[in-house]
This record gives sequence, structure tokens and C-alpha cells, in this order.
Amino acid sequence: MAAFLLLVRRLYFALYNWILFIGWFQVLYLVLKALKESGHEHVYSVAEKPMLFSQTAAVLEIFHGLAGLVRSPVAATLPQIASRLYLMWGILWSFPETRTHVLVSSLLISFSITEAVRYAFYGMKETFGFVPSWLLWLRYNTFFVMFLTGIISEVGLIYSALPFIKETGKYSTRMPNKWNLSFDYSYVAIGVLGIYVPGVPHLFRHMLAQRKKALSKSKRE
Repeated sequence: MAAFLLLVRRLYFALYNWILFIGWFQVLYLVLKALKESGHEHVYSVAEKPMLFSQTAAVLEIFHGLAGLVRSPVAATLPQIASRLYLMWGILWSFPETRTHVLVSSLLISFSITEAVRYAFYGMKETFGFVPSWLLWLRYNTFFVMFLTGIISEVGLIYSALPFIKETGKYSTRMPNKWNLSFDYSYVAIGVLGIYVPGVPHLFRHMLAQRKKALSKSKRE
């Protein structure tokens, strides 16, 4: 029974990782194609569907951690996934005015390279039981550049959305109303920007620790 459950787990994670690898690889291809043929203003429109699907599917990783199916701590996974979902749905999807910003291109390139490499890495591990050295190198070295460009793009896009959030009043509630309360969505965006201050160094240190551990293990093997 234990062997059967282990097989089911491996099949599930192999399928999960390869599906998301294909999703993010498609995002990267579409972004580069749009940049070459029509400019950064069209990047979001061509990559929207696979991008939203791939990033939203990452919610499952939180449940993987809660169920003990993976070793990754939920405390490290949750903030990263939540911030990306907020950016994808709460900013880009909610406020179309932000979609033609040049930072959308750098954001999606950063995300798609990082995630395509990550899911290919775990897909190989679950499917074949090993990972090529070149893929191991990409997994634990590309983030030095992609992490920086991704964070800059995230912060820049949230900041650029603030005028549109205030202008449209979307997701905000003004008084008077039957609930007798008010809510300003722009404060949420400002709050998220504030979280980046302590969150980014913490996440970067976590990634460095993961890199050190993984590369040390590969040398011993």
C-alpha cells in the first residue's frame, strides 16, 4: 500500500510540474514573440491566459505544504504566491490601464524563466529520479538576476496602478452606505508595497540557504 501511494504521489507531482513547465514556457515564448513582432504594449494580451492559469495553479503548492507532501515550509511559499496572485489578479487583471506598461515585459520574462526552470527541475526529479547538472545550475543561479528584475517589476507595477485605483474607485467603498463603513483599495496596494521592505530580504536569504544546501548536496553525490 505504501509503495502504491508513493507511486501515485510521484505521478501526481510529475504531471503537475510538467504541466506548469509547459504553461510558463508558453508564456516566455509568447512574450518574446510579442516583443519582436508588435512591442511591449501587446505582451499582456497574448500571454494573459497561460500566465493566469500557471500562476493560479501554484495555489496548490500551499496545500502541498500543509498536507506534508513537500518539505518546503508554508511560511516561505505562502507570501511569494500570495504576492504574485495579488499582482496578477488584483493589479494587472483588475486595472487594464497597467497592462501596456513596459514593466509587464520584464515581469513576465523574469517569472517565466524562473518558473519554467523550477518546474522542469522538479519534473525531471519526479519523472526520472535525477536532474542534469546544467539544469541544477540554472535552478540555483538564474534567480540572482530574475529575482531582482522580478521584484523591481512587481513594485513598479503596483506603484503605477495607484493613480488608476484612486481614479476608478474599484473595490473601494465610500460612505454613506448601508454597511456604514468605508474601504479604500489603494491602502491595500500601499500595504502590499510596505510588505516588500521586510519580505524581500527574508525571501532572498531563504533562497540563498536553499541554494547552498542543494549545491552542497550535489557535490557530495
